[in-house]
Amino acid sequence: MASFAYKTLFEASILAARASDNDRSAIQDYRSHCTYDTCPLSASYWGYRPSLGANLAFLILLGISTLGYIGQGFLNKAWLGFTIAMVCGCALEVIGYVGRVLAYNDGFTENPFLIQIICLTIAPAFLAAGIYLCLSRIVSTFGSENSRIKPLSYPRIFIPCDVASLVLQALGGGIASAKTHQNEDPTLGNNIMIAGLAFQVVTLLIFIVLALDFATRTIGRIRKLGQDALDPRHAKLRNSWHFKGFLIALSFATLCIFTRCVYRVAELSEGWNGHLIKTQRYFIGLEGAVIVAAVLALNIFHPGLCFREALDARTEPKKRSNKTWYGRKRNVATEQSSEEGIRIEK
Repeated sequence: MASFAYKTLFEASILAARASDNDRSAIQDYRSHCTYDTCPLSASYWGYRPSLGANLAFLILLGISTLGYIGQGFLNKAWLGFTIAMVCGCALEVIGYVGRVLAYNDGFTENPFLIQIICLTIAPAFLAAGIYLCLSRIVSTFGSENSRIKPLSYPRIFIPCDVASLVLQALGGGIASAKTHQNEDPTLGNNIMIAGLAFQVVTLLIFIVLALDFATRTIGRIRKLGQDALDPRHAKLRNSWHFKGFLIALSFATLCIFTRCVYRVAELSEGWNGHLIKTQRYFIGLEGAVIVAAVLALNIFHPGLCFREALDARTEPKKRSNKTWYGRKRNVATEQSSEEGIRIEK
């Protein structure tokens, strides 16, 4: 009975504060006296009690993936940029889920909520950067003539766009966090975060369109010219199951991150008290599950492992091959005599 009276008293105080001058300091004071036993979940920062099982599972899987990317990075140093991007993204995800796990015991404390909303918002920008670095290698493997832009143009275009979206999200998160801590309206920071996420969605969409266009043009060229349409030097790599698995994993991870970003834009567009942000099942399905799936997919089919043959070929001492790039035997004797003739003329 006392607990009911205590809960009703604080509910009345928060309603009074909102009805008069929206005094956020009164709301903060209300929450400072709350526990899950004494106050309704609607009064917490979350609007629900974060699931310990789901968030702990995500935390463990992402922690394992972080260690996996670090280990693979040491074994595949040629993919240093990819490793840095994925490790940073996974590390931020881990920190964010630490905040959610802590909130299982106390959902009325500010810090766990701010930790998760900032870290989990900006983390996929790093994961997207890792994906952008992969397409240029794929284009080179199948043939740059099938791409609208040069292979190296992909990271040069999309990485700066990703950095811009990351800066906007981080800036917005910092402003929103500061405003919340000062009991002020976090709408400005929230809007900047939305702008960063929206820019990330547009960037990913353009990337997906270019990737699909490249795939379509490559398939069309193969149907027209057969295997002669592709550089035979990479035939073994293209036919390996590791590489085919990597292509599927990369496509899957891209769609997962794109889905998550669209969800986040919709979520934050409703504000920090909207239906989406206050409903846990949407977060678990459209944030946690898809990001973990994307990270694990690229961990299992790591590009460093799938491109191993190409990397091994690159580190071998360069020897003059007796074949041209299109597979025809080179007449070494004729070329040597030609070179001698050129020297005599000089």
